[in-house]
This record gives sequence, C-alpha cells and structure tokens, in this order.
Amino acid sequence: MSQQVVAQENILELRDVTVSFGMNRGVSKVLDDVSIDIHRGEILGVVGESGSGKSMLASAILDAVVDPGTVDGEISYRTDSGETVDILNLEEEELRQLRWEEIAMVFQGAMSFFNPTMKIRGHFLETLKAHDQDVEDGMEHARELLTDLHLEPDRIFDTFPHELSGGMKQRALIALSLILEPNVLVMDEPTAALDLLMQRSILTLLDDLQEKYDLTIVFITHDLPLVKDLCDRIAVMYAFDVMEVFPAGDLSNSTHPYTRSLLNAVPNLTTSLDELRSIEGSAPDPVDIPSGCSYHPRCPLSTPECEQEDPALEEIGPDQEVACWHHEKVDEELPLALETSDGVSAEVYEGNQSDEPVVSMDDVEVHFESDDGGFLSLFDDPEVVRAVDGVDLEIYENDVVAIVGESGCGKTTFGKTAVGLQEPTGGSVQYRGQDIWETKAGRGNGDRSYAEIRRALQIIHQDPGSSLNPNRKISATLQVPMKSWQSDLDVEDRKARLLAMLESAGMSPPEDYADRYPHQLSGGEKQRVALIRALLMNPDLILADEAVSALDVSMRVDMMDLMLTLQDLFDTSYLFISHNLTNARYLAGRAGGRIAVMYLGEIIEIGPAEEIVQNPQHPYTQALHWSTTDLDSTDETESPISDIDVPDPIDPPSGCRFHPRCPEAREVCASEKPSLESETDHCTACFREYPEDHPYWDSEPLDQETVGVTVEGESS
Repeated sequence: MSQQVVAQENILELRDVTVSFGMNRGVSKVLDDVSIDIHRGEILGVVGESGSGKSMLASAILDAVVDPGTVDGEISYRTDSGETVDILNLEEEELRQLRWEEIAMVFQGAMSFFNPTMKIRGHFLETLKAHDQDVEDGMEHARELLTDLHLEPDRIFDTFPHELSGGMKQRALIALSLILEPNVLVMDEPTAALDLLMQRSILTLLDDLQEKYDLTIVFITHDLPLVKDLCDRIAVMYAFDVMEVFPAGDLSNSTHPYTRSLLNAVPNLTTSLDELRSIEGSAPDPVDIPSGCSYHPRCPLSTPECEQEDPALEEIGPDQEVACWHHEKVDEELPLALETSDGVSAEVYEGNQSDEPVVSMDDVEVHFESDDGGFLSLFDDPEVVRAVDGVDLEIYENDVVAIVGESGCGKTTFGKTAVGLQEPTGGSVQYRGQDIWETKAGRGNGDRSYAEIRRALQIIHQDPGSSLNPNRKISATLQVPMKSWQSDLDVEDRKARLLAMLESAGMSPPEDYADRYPHQLSGGEKQRVALIRALLMNPDLILADEAVSALDVSMRVDMMDLMLTLQDLFDTSYLFISHNLTNARYLAGRAGGRIAVMYLGEIIEIGPAEEIVQNPQHPYTQALHWSTTDLDSTDETESPISDIDVPDPIDPPSGCRFHPRCPEAREVCASEKPSLESETDHCTACFREYPEDHPYWDSEPLDQETVGVTVEGESS
C-alpha cells in the first residue's frame, strides 16, 4: 500500500472538543478537549484501547452523540468550494444532508446496520431517494462501487443481509456509504470482526478506493499495526484525548511512552517472544481522570511534573505532535522491541507434554444439513455443509494446539467436537481411550461416566459476557462448579479457593472483584473470570474459542501469559482457536505446542509453532502469513490468493480445496487431494512437498481467472 503525498489543506478542524454525560456519580468526559486537524485527501488512523474515546470522536465529527450527551467546542468542515461549515451549529435538515453527502460513516457491525427484512438493493434505493438523487445514475454508481470491492452487483442486490458473509456485508456497507460520493469517510472499527485475510484484502481495496474517488478517510481501530501501511498519519488516543500524531509507515516515529508501550505489547511474527510486555495498570475512569498527564499512573517515565501539569499537544516535527514532557527520552528509555530484538526468537520453548493423549480424534467428520428455510425446501433434498471433513488430531497432557484459519473454515465446529459439545457424523472422538459418544449412549466400556468426561473438557468463549449470569455476583458464579464437583468443600473452603483463584489471576483485591456483577468488569476481567470458572472444574482440556481476539492488543499478551501460568499450576491443556497467527504463535510457542492450519474443514498444515510461522510450507499458510501485518513489515506485495472469499462448504472444490485460490495450483490439484503426511513433526498437505516424480510437477499451471468457482461466502 502506497503512502500518498497530500496537500496540507485541512478538510476538518476540531478545537477543544469535549463530550460529556451527566451521571449520578459525576460528569463523565468521554472526549476531553480534543484538538486535531484532518488534511484533505489523507487517510488518518485513529488508534487506542477500548474506551479511549475513538468511537466518540467519530460520533462528534458527525454531531451524532446520543442524548443525554453534550458536545462542546468547535468542529469545522471545509467544502470543495472553500466554504467553512460549523458542524455543531447546523440545523437538523442541514445536518442530515451533510452526514451522507459530505461526510459518511461506516460502522463496526455491518449486520446491525442493515435492515434484515430488506434486500441490499432496497438499502441503496432508499438512500438515493431520501437525498433526492437520480436513482438510475445512482444505481449505476452502486454497481461500479460493488465491482471495485470485488462483489458481483446483480447477486449482491438480490440478497438479504443474512445471506452474505461478514466480509461481503462489510464491503456492501462501504459501497453504500460511498453512494452519494462524500468527501470524507469515517470508519469505526470496520474490520474488527473479520479474519486477517479479509482485513488485509479490504484495506487494499480501501487504498484503491481512496485514490480513485479522492476520499479523505478517518480509520478508527484498536490495532495499530493493521493500518500503519494504509494511513498517512496516525493519531493515538488515550483517556479521551489525543496523545500523539505521527507519520505512519515507520512506527519508530512514535515518541509518546504510551504508544511505545502499546507497540511493545502487540504479539507479532518477528519479535522474540521474551521481548513482549503487557502494559501494567488500566485506563482511567471517565468520571475520575487523573490530574496532570492522564497516562502518568502507568508511565515508566513519570515524574512529579507529569502528576501536576497536563502537557499540551506540541508540534515537534513535520506532521508530528506529541503531548509528553519527556518525549525526547523515549528512544533511550523505551526502545521498540522490534529494534532491540535480534529478529526471530532463536529459542524454541520446550513443552511439558506427556506421551499420553487426553483427546484423540480419528477421521472426524461433522456434516450439517442446510436448507433455505422456505416452503419449497420441504420438497427438496437438504444441502450438506461439510464443516469438518476427515480430521485426525491428538492433544496431550499439558499441550497447546492452536487452530488457525479464516472464518468458515470449521475451526469452532472442530473445537466443539474435540470437547464433546458436538457429536461427529463420522469418525471417533476419544477421551483417554474412551469413546465419548459411545459412553453417552451407554455403550462405552470405560470406567468414566459421560458426566466425568464432560467435566474434564471445558470451554471459554470469545464473548465471556454472554456466558456470565448478569444477575449473579462473581462469587456466586464461581461457586457453581465447586458445589457440583467438590461437594466436600464447605462454604469457607469454597470462598477461600475462589479468592485465591482471583488473586492468582491478577484480580486484586479479590474480595472486591468477588462482590461485583459482570457489568462492573472490563472485557479482560470477564475473560479472566470465565477462565477461572473453567479451571475450577479441574479440566484436562480447555477449548479457548477466540478467547483473546475481543481484547485490546495491549491486553492479549497479559491474558495469554495468565493462561500459561495457570497451565503450570493445573496441568491443563488448551485447544486455542484463533484467526490471528500472531496470537497462535505466542501461546503455542511459549508452551512448546503446535499450530494447525484449517481450510474448508481440513487440516492442511500442522507442526511446531515457530516452525509453522517462520517456515510456512502450504500456500494457504503463506497467505495467512502475508495477511498478518507485522510491526516492522514493509511488504507491499499483492495478495497471494486470487479470490477474497472462501468457497461454499456446501459444495467445496474438488481435489485440493485451496486450488481455486492458490497461486501454485496445477491441473492435478483440481482432481487429486494431497494427504497430510511427513516424516517430521511438520506436516503439509500440498503436492509441492511431494517427490519430483509426482504428476504435479509435470502438470500444467491452472489459470486462476478461468477456474470458475462460485463463491457463496463463509459459513458460521
């Protein structure tokens, strides 16, 4: 992605913008005197942890802060004709026109934006008619936009939102936001719910759209490395204010201690695993922002001056501003880990895995019947979704196996099958040599009951909040498993144990956290409670399904370190599901575990974590590696895959299932399936790993443009 040279004319200017909400316990400032200029034609990345004020900044720009919030300060927008518009003083009708025709918004949850009862065509028509635009010309422009975003207009127009994959919905929403040809596009975490390949593909498309339609883009995200190659400048927010603005591309341009600490906490593919450090402490309460510099309670460079006086955002170079009394010391005191590391970690961590498998999966298949839910489907044969299709895997004691792949590849279904939550339609799943489903049916010949097996196999979900009873205090929630499986413990013993678990998980003082309700916890704290609850069952294996993906990047290392610490204490194994190769590398790498790469229901590569990351063999694994934007990456190569979307698991491609998207595919790949075999621990299902006498090497390369696979999108 290319960095653009843009004129320094400002299209938006924010001066002392404050957003406040009156609360029983005081005034909550969710934006605190923010001042920033946005240049015409630039892509500005706005980065920060959850709760830093990023989304509120987006709402303020459009004067869309919901009641009873109040916006103070000045927000000026400069039109193409040079007229200056005071956004906060517009009449309702003027504001309505500005929001679509001049400044448009792309929200994080595409599904919640679309009307589920209206086809995509209707959303475009409704927008055009509401703004008195020529419908025929507008729909022709919509076709062009959808095509630019690698979507088939006729098919997209005639579908309901729920019929599209997450990536397709997000691209359709981007097209809808551009239908009235706005000058500014504000994007609030537009790729947060998507896997990395889709994220990287959409960023590439955005780069092209920005240039083609001369857009100014404000891209809001919590993931700084994601946008460093897309943006011209990056603004870092902390505690509801902008702490730093610096030129993107080279992250060593950063000079604020918070930015440096944030970067050093991001799991990546190149930094030594020992160099990664989480940020101690937590972000401030908007009702009780610290005096002086709001970051000083967490800052390693803090001095009495920082505690007493708040530094202003000061210009220190071209396109660079910082609010810090000690920014000149940052390079010496807080160097970037990517600069101090010798590159990839030379150390390979030894695991404590046993030779005895806890769970053995043999030729496991999980096929679901699917139909369109209509009346006519009653007379048709149901279609079969091949979610998992012939997978073998053994998970040992004290093991970590990370499953990575795109949405729709079968990761979650496979994980639930491993812990006995999903019955396979073929093959077998055994717990310590005892078939789980035979035991449930009463045909097992082992010593363990089905209830005992289920206790030994636990799960923590991506969204812990949905799995915690909102009406129960944390102490009551954590006592449930102990009452069920440790009935010999009395009330005082149970209380002592749950307090000790909270303490070991870093939730101190534990008595305070035990007395809270789930809504009084942060996302990371909820995830810790979910992990503690699972461990109180004394399980042998925990399925961690995207257990850190919803957390801020600054918290992910901290959560994974906790998982590893508790593994040492409880001898628990993890089956860790992630779409993020960096998270998989950190957790599996530190435990001496393995990474398994899934694609359309099959494991296509598996091996030691560092080996998979540093020496990927399968073209799909290489594509995942390409999609992982690293801190010091300068890779501007085009996507190594020929199609953005995953093929339909109802009708997967013949032969190697990756061949329609594979740059290395040859004719034999379309008819013959490679097996997952190797004489080493690193196994790859690809004909390129076969001997030179295999037909692959004499086969003709496939023309990707004529493969002709119909893409229906991702499955859940």
